[in-house]
Amino acid sequence: MADAAAPDPYKHTSDGDVEKHEEALPAFLDAFGDEEDAEVKYKVLSWWQCGFLMVAETVSLGILSLPAVVSQLGLAPSIVLMLAIGLIATYTGYVIGQFRWAYPHVQNMADAGEVIFGSIGREVFGMGQLLLIIFIMASHLLTFSVAMNSITDHGTCTIVFGVVGLVISYILSLPRTSTNVSYLSIASFLSIFTAVLIAMIGVGVDKPWTGPLNATVETSLYKAFLAVCNIVFSFCGHVAFFGFMSELKDPRDYPKALFLLQGTDICLYIVTAVVIYCYAGDDVASPALGSATPIVRKVAYGIALPTIIIGGVVNGHVAAKYVYVRLFRNSDRMHKTDLLAMGTWVGIAFVLWVVAWVVAMAIPVFNELLSLIASLFASWFTFGFTGLFWLYINRDQLFATPAKIAMTVINTIIIGIGLCVCGLGLYVSGRALHENPSSAAFSCANNA
Repeated sequence: MADAAAPDPYKHTSDGDVEKHEEALPAFLDAFGDEEDAEVKYKVLSWWQCGFLMVAETVSLGILSLPAVVSQLGLAPSIVLMLAIGLIATYTGYVIGQFRWAYPHVQNMADAGEVIFGSIGREVFGMGQLLLIIFIMASHLLTFSVAMNSITDHGTCTIVFGVVGLVISYILSLPRTSTNVSYLSIASFLSIFTAVLIAMIGVGVDKPWTGPLNATVETSLYKAFLAVCNIVFSFCGHVAFFGFMSELKDPRDYPKALFLLQGTDICLYIVTAVVIYCYAGDDVASPALGSATPIVRKVAYGIALPTIIIGGVVNGHVAAKYVYVRLFRNSDRMHKTDLLAMGTWVGIAFVLWVVAWVVAMAIPVFNELLSLIASLFASWFTFGFTGLFWLYINRDQLFATPAKIAMTVINTIIIGIGLCVCGLGLYVSGRALHENPSSAAFSCANNA
């Protein structure tokens, strides 16, 4: 929201926006350089393609855990928390855009870490980004196995379903540019929207819950914060925002994509969670599709398969792109289609998906895996680090005006939220994994 300390081709306006100078962006500042004569072009995303990529990455698995969150917290606290966390996530997402406008060479969290903390920051932020995305990929593979067990009535060993999901996801991750993946993201959104709509209609017709609906509930810190972690996970797409923004035709279009994402996920999350809870009640399952009748559940899971797969593919593509850019940055190899360039991409994607499969089979419990992800990583990339980004780009004006003082306090509070989610979240998710009797690793048992 203020002038950045480093020289760059962007200027900041008084209201916090950033405008590009008339002169061209120096190629060395951009992760992908000059692509005029490149064989493979990356910076070709329109804002709506970027928006649907962000929707596909964010609005997938998290929504399936939210009706159970309502049963744990009650209707009123759940709605307030989903709205509040959604609005905070919108703001922190915009801060990521501001940071990228100030430092146009930033393509991932590692680059941002290097800007603030030097080479150590690059390694810490980069490793954190990679681990978070691998865990998200693992949660998609895990949900694929849950869906297949539901559809086939546990037709075979759960590990086999995990391998099938691994192979499909790997093949779909092979395109190198985000533009190709963006078309899959539209199918992903339509898939999850249709699936939750069928689930809502199914539980609405069947009405499996006849007990009272609770505006508030008595609960423990342990159960309540486990539910909060699932809400945080539902809004934790920020780790990929730098990468999506770096492939936009015009980085100034980023806010349009961000508001498309946040408007979609906030509305969809609240409506889905409240409607399914109102009909499924305190016995609502997680993932929520399990609350429908067996036939409706199978249909919904079948329709949800594209988003279960594609959501993971989008994240897998971001992870592979991070490693690929790290290897070939400032090299023409990144834009080539020769054997070395293509073989490296194929190999990176394969290794990442195999690691994700191992994680999925090692922690085969949906809710606990989501809360662990939110605690370890999403707490920082969605809240903590974004607060640091704002403080850094405004470091010379933190107390210059009353408005700046207020924003400094707000961003400091956001960093505190990240610390709280990380600390308490690790405690509750670790306890949940320890106490859950069905959390046997590498098991053929039915996890539906």
